Amino acid sequence: MKTKTIVLIHGLFVNNTSWKEWKTYFEAQGYTVHTPANPGHAGNPVDLKKNIPADLKDVGFDDVVKYLSTFIDTLPEKPIIIGHSFGGLMVQKLIDMGKAVAGVSIDGAPPKNNMAPFSTVKIVWPVVNFFKGNTVFLGSKEWYHKAFFNNYSKEESDKLYETIAAPESRKLAKDPLFKSSAKLDLQKPHAPLLFIGGANDNIFPSAFTKKIAGSYKDKNSIVDFKEFPGRSHFIAGEKNWEEVAGYVLEWLKKVN
Repeated sequence: MKTKTIVLIHGLFVNNTSWKEWKTYFEAQGYTVHTPANPGHAGNPVDLKKNIPADLKDVGFDDVVKYLSTFIDTLPEKPIIIGHSFGGLMVQKLIDMGKAVAGVSIDGAPPKNNMAPFSTVKIVWPVVNFFKGNTVFLGSKEWYHKAFFNNYSKEESDKLYETIAAPESRKLAKDPLFKSSAKLDLQKPHAPLLFIGGANDNIFPSAFTKKIAGSYKDKNSIVDFKEFPGRSHFIAGEKNWEEVAGYVLEWLKKVN
């Protein structure tokens, strides 16, 4: 019996509402799809920006790992997991923990094993700024246009900001740089992994995504990489997202 359960894991600066179309898409293919919101992230992004959850600033890497692994343990079968950005790192961590039958990391953040390039550090510095402590980060419309919605006009980007952008825990963004739990065992056998990179991603360059994929060393485990030309960090939500979802679907049919 092939696994028909999918867990979609959202990244930083957005929440689980960003997976709405993907949920509908995979449900139409016969999957049961779950879109859990990370701790401190539940709700409508419009409301979250106005009323920032009091507990958000304290949410860290281990909190999200525990929350997601506990959620997965309630499911009737070991799921397929698909994550975007920080969610892609969660995919790698949960695969490392043996919690899924297959994983897809889309424009994924790196584990502690891989040092991000300077271009990444430069664009996320407003978030990880160590002088700000464990506070909440809410990116400006200008920051989102540069980091997320760079394939859109400023006017279009500002509209997307209203409905998609969400406040974020600086602690959650910084933890993978320091936490030993964010370091993975890249030598051991693991479930199949697919890494997807957007060629126009301003946060995690596609070449860096390919480098993360190449860090896995077990020759008997499946690790695949696919680059989508012209796609930004908003790859899972921008125009022609169906092409990306379709590629993921076909890959899953091969490995699951």
